[in-house]
Amino acid sequence: MLILIVILTFTSLTLGVMSVYWLLARPQNVVTARLESIDPSLTLIENNPVTTMAERVAEPLNRIVPLSAVEAAKLQKRLLQAGYRSPDAAMAFRAIQISLIVALPTLVITTSYLLDRPFNTTVVLSLLGAAKGFYLPRVILSNKIKQRKLRITWGLADTLDLLVVAVEAGLGLNAALNRVAEELKKTHPDLHYELELVNLEIRVGRGREEALRNLAERTGVDDIRAFVALLIQADRYGSSIAKAVRVFADSLRTKRRQKAEQMSQKATLKLIFPLTAFLFPVIILVILAPAALNLIDLFRGL
Repeated sequence: MLILIVILTFTSLTLGVMSVYWLLARPQNVVTARLESIDPSLTLIENNPVTTMAERVAEPLNRIVPLSAVEAAKLQKRLLQAGYRSPDAAMAFRAIQISLIVALPTLVITTSYLLDRPFNTTVVLSLLGAAKGFYLPRVILSNKIKQRKLRITWGLADTLDLLVVAVEAGLGLNAALNRVAEELKKTHPDLHYELELVNLEIRVGRGREEALRNLAERTGVDDIRAFVALLIQADRYGSSIAKAVRVFADSLRTKRRQKAEQMSQKATLKLIFPLTAFLFPVIILVILAPAALNLIDLFRGL
């Protein structure tokens, strides 16, 4: 048992030292540096220090536990929907996951050894720590995807209004998307970066339809999918884009109003449980406490 603790502790310390060394000593990617010198918003590689360190630790760890092509594609799609556009994001995610699977049981075993816990308890807690290390990154990723989809959904109405104004002012669809992306830079940064990527894909030679479909895949929002399908259909059949977007914006506002009304109707039902659990017992105690004290005094007198 002591040998296993020493081996796991040494492995964790070695991985930590290697991570710090690669984070501080490895030079920046040339492509990333050039993109940052042109415009920081065009950078596709995430500059978060934790993500950068995980990417540099990921390669040796993924050789030990490889990831299939199908699973890698699914994971990359989920990371795109969470806002991580780096091509090494899936590898970094796996590195964080594997590191937690190793680190948490090591911490549990070390603590149990120092506190002289029973062996069976140590094994159970180690398995729970490994399971937590496996599922915790997935839960955090799902939460980030949900939050980002909500931000994109609430910012879509402003985007449609600006797009209608830009198209009716005489701009083409590509120029209108570029203009709308610039206007959304501070208010809705998620939509700003997504529209910037659409403009970049169109500039490098991809078709407009393919770039818009990629937008729908990256966001994963149903309203964006419907909006992209509307733009593609209007562009394909030559109908008025401004009129189509205006109709879609009106339907989106109606949908948002109905959703708000639905949430307000659910609020009454949701308030029943906290009222029953916290407020009613206090009210009953305040009302019945004097009568209970009087009864106690009466029985004592008898």
